[in-house]
Parts: sequence; C-alpha cells; structure tokens
Amino acid sequence: MIDKTIFRQYDIRGLVPTQLDFKKAKQIGYFLGIRLKKEINEDLYIVIGYDIRTHSKELFNGLVSGLNKASCNILDIGLVATGVNYFASYQEYKIDDKKIKPHASIMITGSHNDKKYNGFKITFKNEPFFDKELLGLYEEIVKNKDIQIEDNFKAIKIDAKSLYIDYMVKEFKHLKSLPNSFAIDCGNGVADTVITEIFDKLDLNYKAIYTKPNGEFPNHHPDPSKNENLLDLKALLIDSNLGFAFDGDADRIAVLTRNHDIKGDTLAYLFSKTMKNPVIIGEVTYSQNIFDEINTHGTTIMNKTGYSNLRLKLKELNADLAAEVSGHIFFNDRYYGFDDAIYASLRVLELVHLGFDLDKEVEKLPKVYTSSNIEIEVKDEEKFLIIDKLNKLITNPQRGFPIINDIICVDGIRIIFEYGWALIRASNTNPVIVTKYEASSHATALTYQNAVENLIKKVLNEINSTTNKN
Repeated sequence: MIDKTIFRQYDIRGLVPTQLDFKKAKQIGYFLGIRLKKEINEDLYIVIGYDIRTHSKELFNGLVSGLNKASCNILDIGLVATGVNYFASYQEYKIDDKKIKPHASIMITGSHNDKKYNGFKITFKNEPFFDKELLGLYEEIVKNKDIQIEDNFKAIKIDAKSLYIDYMVKEFKHLKSLPNSFAIDCGNGVADTVITEIFDKLDLNYKAIYTKPNGEFPNHHPDPSKNENLLDLKALLIDSNLGFAFDGDADRIAVLTRNHDIKGDTLAYLFSKTMKNPVIIGEVTYSQNIFDEINTHGTTIMNKTGYSNLRLKLKELNADLAAEVSGHIFFNDRYYGFDDAIYASLRVLELVHLGFDLDKEVEKLPKVYTSSNIEIEVKDEEKFLIIDKLNKLITNPQRGFPIINDIICVDGIRIIFEYGWALIRASNTNPVIVTKYEASSHATALTYQNAVENLIKKVLNEINSTTNKN
C-alpha cells in the first residue's frame, strides 16, 4: 500500500525504499499520465529530469514505465538542476519533424532533504501540480493498487542543458569578465551540471568547492539554510566578499558576504531597487522592514509561504518577483517566473556589476531583532486544530498579554504588536507548529515570544486533556 503522507502540500516526497520505490513510481507515473491526458486533446509530452541521489535513476525508470503505459511521450533531459527542468518545459523541440512544446514537467529530487529522501516536483501547463491534485492522485492509486505495469524505459533524449547554458550566457553577456571575485559551494548537488560552464563562458572570477555531483553528499548536508552547512563557504570569504551556496537540486540559494547572510526577503528588497514600480510577492515570515522599504518605491503583497503558492500568485498578479526567506527566488522580471538559484546567482552578480555594495545596502535597513524559525513538534493531525484554537484565544487574549494592533491570517496567525510581530503557523510539510518573532529589540521580542508560547502551551494542554478523557 502506498503511504498517503508522501503526497505533501507541494510535491511527492518520502523515504526510499520504505515509502517510495520503483513499483510505487510506476503507479504514480501511470495515474499521473492518465490524469493529465484528460486535460488535453493531443499527444502528451512530459519533460523529466533527475538529481544525483543514488535512487533517482531507479525512480526515473519506474516513473517512465508508468507514463509509457498511459501512452505519454517522455522527454529525458537526464541529470539536471530543477531550474533546468523548469526551463526545459518552456522550450520548443523538433520531434519527428514536428515542433512541440512540453505540456508537463517532472523533477525527481529530494531537494534539500537527507540523502534517504526522494520525490517528484510536478508542473502541468507550467503551473504547479500540487495540494488537492496530489491527493486525488493518491486516491486513484489506492483504488487501483493491483494494476500491473510492465517495465518500459522508452524515452526521447533532449539536450536541455545546452539550451539553458546558451540562454544564460546570452542574457548575462554584460557580466563578461566582471573582475569582482566570489566563491560558490555546490554541496555535491546538481548545480554544477551547468553552473561552472556558464561562469567560465562569461570569464568570471570565482572559486568553487564541492562541485562534483555525489548522492552521498560527502562534505555536508545539501541545505544552505542551515549555518553548519555554510562553514566551508564562509572560510573562502577571506579572499572574496561574496559567496553562493546551493541546495541539492539548486532551486534554493544562500548569499553570503563576510558580514551578512542575506536572506530571501532582503534579496527581494535588493532586486526591487533595480525595477521600476516593482510589484513584489512576499510571504508571512518576512521582516516588516522589508515590506515597508519596498513600499517606498513599489508595492508588496503578503502571501502564504511555500514555493507553489508563491509561483501561482506571481503568475496570477503578473508581479515582478516573489521570494521566500529560505532562498527560493522567483523572477518574472526578464525570466519565466520559477525558482532557479543558478539564475538568481547571476542576478546578484548583476547587482555588483551595477555598483551595489551589498553590505552597505543591508546595513541601511532599519535595525530590528528577528528570530529564526522556532519549531514546536505536534501531532500532524492536530496542527491545524491548534491554529484554529489559538486564533480564537488571540481575539480575546488574557490579561497581561501584549497589546495587539492587528491580526493577519494570510497563512497561520501574524500578530502585529506595537513594537513588532509574532507569527504562528502550521507547517504544510512536517508535524510542527512554526513560530517567529520580530521586534525593535531582543528583549521585546522575548516578551512577545513568552506570551505566545504560554498561549500555545494552554492550547496543547486543553487538547491533551480532551484526548485523555476520550
């Protein structure tokens, strides 16, 4: 039986081989193919790429077998970064003397997760296939779990990487021979299936580490949002004042200087300064300063976190850019509107080319204290109930609770206080409640944190008490 929990909010992802394996990939491929074919009146073409994880090719073969049984046409682009996979789905190809554009894309990747994980990021008509669509796919598989799917690895090989490299070199030809030095850490993921070739063709001055793709990730975990995974890159900043790190499938970026780890919301602010009347999509974990500063020369929209939510909102509003604090950056300005850390690195280099001093720009921002994300483990089936109960308590808080100026419920609860804010939201992918705090000082942020955590404890105690009685 296939595990329902691998059908997550934004993608399919699980442990290999206990939750996801060759046979389950066949089932997913077949029922996905059947589902997508109902939406079009022509032959269905699907771009498929995969990352370096040791089980990616096995899952590719299973997926392709299922899609072939559903009479789909597979365009195999091989070992690629997720940005190359998305890029490939926008291109036109000549197949059997006719020009076609893919209808869908699938990237086989575990992203920034441990090497034991893998999964599928799916788009259809260049929009995320996620949430209820994935749940519907699960239900079809369960109803037809005994279907037999023969091995069939037929696929048309496509060289999407060359198209991508040529595009980037042409788009950023003004960066050629940029003298400023920088460093990159590919984390043994798939960034260097293309990145150093692009940089070399642009004659850029860089030093690279851990470029060779290796699914064992022998040097460090492929998640650049964690400080412990950035230590080797930071050591290179003795000789340079700019560094980039990439996650396992190179759709998430970390940007470092000697003095700052520049998060995704601050990057959105920096990029917005190069745009005329920019419309920027932020998410609920952004610093309020970023919203305020961008609004001095553009427009911001606060949205739910999650790369699928941001990509859809970006397209819906035809905005210029969307970004997650974690490093997913979506450029609709001069690009296709998907998250691509390799492209984002070139846009950062463009800021340098334009004369931006990244440290000085960051230091111009008003000073506040912002906590990291604080995770509270809860039962997966209770996390949204907890948010509902907290929402009711917040509308009539107990005596001594900090004065509330506003409550924003875009994604969880963002409580606006006099000197800062607190965020409480349920993770869409893990059994945790995530909190975050920002204030004019560390002491004030701790005051907000203590007040909110006391409310959370009260709700958890109520739920536990009710459960024990039953």
